[in-house]
Amino acid sequence: MGEDQYDQDKPPVFTIVDRGTDDRYVIPAKSVDESTIRLLLANREKEPLTIYTDGFRAYDPLAEDDVFAVECVVHGDGKYADEDVHVNTCESHGSLLRLWLSPHRGISKDKLTQYLRAFQLRRKLLRKPR
Repeated sequence: MGEDQYDQDKPPVFTIVDRGTDDRYVIPAKSVDESTIRLLLANREKEPLTIYTDGFRAYDPLAEDDVFAVECVVHGDGKYADEDVHVNTCESHGSLLRLWLSPHRGISKDKLTQYLRAFQLRRKLLRKPR
C-alpha cells in the first residue's frame, strides 16, 4: 500500500492477506485513512482481528479498538520482522502486481478494479497447492 492520491490519478491499492487461508486480495481505494481501512476489514470474521502493518499511521487508531490487535514492523527503523510479525507476503504480492501491471501502461483508475481482479484470478489459478 502506498500513500498515493486517487484524485491525482494515483489510486492507493491495499493488499490484504489472510494468514489462516493464505487468500490474498488487492483492493483499490480512494483514500488511505482510518475509515477506509475499517471498511476494508469490516467483513472479516475472526475477532479480535490481528493486523500486521508496516507502521503506516492510518492504522494507529485501530490499536485503541478492542476488535483489532495491531502489530507492526517499521522498516525505516531497520525492523523487517519480529517472529510472526512481518508484512513480507503483502510486499511480495505488491511487487508481483506492479510487475504484472507494467506492460499495461496507462491504466485508467476507473478500470483498475478489473485489472486487479484479473491479477488475483491469475495468481489464484497459478498458485501451487500446499
